[in-house]
Amino acid sequence: MWLTIFVAALSILFIGYAVVLLLYRKWFLQLTPFAIPNTIVPQTTFSIIIPARNEALYIGNCLQSIVEQNYPDDLVEIIVIDDHSTDDTSRIVEQFRAKHYNIKLIKLVDELNGEILNSYKKKAIENAIGYATGHWIITTDADCIAKTNWLKSYDAWIQLQQPVFVAAPVVFTNNGSLLQTFQFIDFMSLQGVTAASVNAGFHNMCNGANLAYKKEVFFEVNGFRGIDNIASGDDMLLMNKIKQHYPNNVSFLFSKEAIVATHPMPSWSSFFNQRIRWASKADQFKSKDNKVFAVLVLVYLLNATLFVMPLGIFWQINFLWCWLLFVALKTIVEMAFALPVAAFFNQPFVWWFPLLQPIHIVYIVVSGWLGKFGSYHWKGRNVQ
Repeated sequence: MWLTIFVAALSILFIGYAVVLLLYRKWFLQLTPFAIPNTIVPQTTFSIIIPARNEALYIGNCLQSIVEQNYPDDLVEIIVIDDHSTDDTSRIVEQFRAKHYNIKLIKLVDELNGEILNSYKKKAIENAIGYATGHWIITTDADCIAKTNWLKSYDAWIQLQQPVFVAAPVVFTNNGSLLQTFQFIDFMSLQGVTAASVNAGFHNMCNGANLAYKKEVFFEVNGFRGIDNIASGDDMLLMNKIKQHYPNNVSFLFSKEAIVATHPMPSWSSFFNQRIRWASKADQFKSKDNKVFAVLVLVYLLNATLFVMPLGIFWQINFLWCWLLFVALKTIVEMAFALPVAAFFNQPFVWWFPLLQPIHIVYIVVSGWLGKFGSYHWKGRNVQ
């Protein structure tokens, strides 16, 4: 009886999941990578905001990739806002600042006057925007590396498409280890979903490591007001606010030149804390975008059912065979979507993808649950 119930539930959930993923695949394959026209003359003024907390290991490479951009220096300013770092982050920024007039350093500790927050990153970005002189804000992370035509791609896209908010692709580096390979494939798939959803007309995902928006629009929607108590969401929740005012002016820059590379989490513990942080904002879409929330629920229920189903082997061995069958079907559908996404990022597909399924199922269930009901440790802080 229980086996029949599980199989019926899994069948319904899997069919829904397969339909969604295959639709994403269809929408992704319809995309054409954006190429910068030779006739475009750079004209957009950018303020690049980099929140940094104990990023001494990476901030130098990040700034170097930005100052080497194939874009006029007088159209760019770089604002690093140091979020209570206890390492040499500020000292390294100061060294760059001495050589490049368009780099600014702000220390969040001086801005807050002892105020205790749940979302320091949003406050850091908000304060930095207050100092920004560019018409467009670009946010990235202190451990990111940008390609030389990154800003040129943004400028051309903005001139041709006239958006108010632009998300762009991010990719993890990968040294071939189990931990980094798992993160790379998982994150790459999320980027594929982001690009596909744009083509379908319901942009619902983005990443703060690579996005841009008009400064005046940020103030028009009152910035992070209303979402400033949520630890995460400086990207997706802000995009959601802007999309409500400008439903046809939120876009995705589908360009290989616009890709920024970032580092995955160094340990399984930090990886789960990152994903719990991301999951903590999921239910914020419930009242704003029912399609997005419904997909999130579908994904969670499918993985939760697969998570508990192996316990049925204590009653009968057929639970195991059914579980293996559905895991195999799930893998096939996910690979059908992941392969073209991997091709866009010029990455060889990792063929031991099926072996990662048990980890994927566990991480979806655990991070989803704790994102809703738990707390997590992030950047040396306990966050609710």
